Amino acid sequence: MARNDMRTWQVERRQRTRHLIELGGLVVKAGIVELINDDRAIIYGALLWMADKLQSDEGEHARDLWAAKGKQAFDAERHEEHKDLRRDRVSGSNNKNRQGDHPIRSK
Repeated sequence: MARNDMRTWQVERRQRTRHLIELGGLVVKAGIVELINDDRAIIYGALLWMADKLQSDEGEHARDLWAAKGKQAFDAERHEEHKDLRRDRVSGSNNKNRQGDHPIRSK
């Protein structure tokens, strides 16, 4: 029984770790790290501001606006990836390990 509990704990921990890495990847993908010189206080402050906004009277509007913008960015990225894949097939190149190929998908 203890072994099963440990296995469950490990699986849940890996899932949580992956989720946190994906969230951090979104911060990088949005260009925030470079824009603020990796200042974590600014990132945290911006996230707190965002949480306040979502809890305000304007929360639903902000959520809709940000969701649409995020979906548009994911769609544009997917379109570029497909374009790159088609170009690679035409040119005969199949280099799947290009630098920066770590896509984060919308759910």
